[in-house]
Amino acid sequence: MGDDRETVILRVWHDHAAPWMRAVRGQAIASRQLVTDAAIVEAVLAWRPKRIIDLGCGEGWLLRALARHGIEGLGVDAVPALVESAAATGGGRFLTMDYATIAAGALREQADVVVCNFSLLGEESVDALLGAMPALLAPGGALLIQTLHPWSACGEGAYRDGWREGSWAGCGEGFGEAAPWYFRTLAGWQKSFRQAGLVLREVAEPTHPGAGRPVSILFTLRLAN
Repeated sequence: MGDDRETVILRVWHDHAAPWMRAVRGQAIASRQLVTDAAIVEAVLAWRPKRIIDLGCGEGWLLRALARHGIEGLGVDAVPALVESAAATGGGRFLTMDYATIAAGALREQADVVVCNFSLLGEESVDALLGAMPALLAPGGALLIQTLHPWSACGEGAYRDGWREGSWAGCGEGFGEAAPWYFRTLAGWQKSFRQAGLVLREVAEPTHPGAGRPVSILFTLRLAN
């Protein structure tokens, strides 16, 4: 069942906080260094926000990068070890909170830009989080979502929404069990956005400089009214 897989996602990330921090800080993930880190930083800066909320912030690299541009940031993650490491390194404020708690209205914060950078892995949890955006976005604000590109991430599987097995390939050493993740087609993402009262304003496809293929997809969304 989907709910069981949602629980597995959280457990696996709790178990792999240490190797993930080593991978990020050791710049072990090539796609991040070549394409996706710069893509999300540039997308945020284009909005010239004073304040952002990074949902699923991990060990806090994005807030540190944006703090160098004078942007105030709040990072939120469900894994205490990641949040503690982020707070110790600085760059903003950090809170431990899962998506269900945020969706229930516990995060009483607003920002000019809310970011979900490769942090939307589930099914029900993601739809619930998207539904919470009206409370998190300041007037005129934007939600930026960077995630796996549906075309390049589909692999040999059928192109339809559904759960997939995860992988730590390309992340370096120290990883074991991988978390499942919910694959969404482009139409699947659009359906979730409509249900949450979000309007898709722009789509970008950050591309590998050598292969010429999209590494990710980056959605810019606003509130419907």
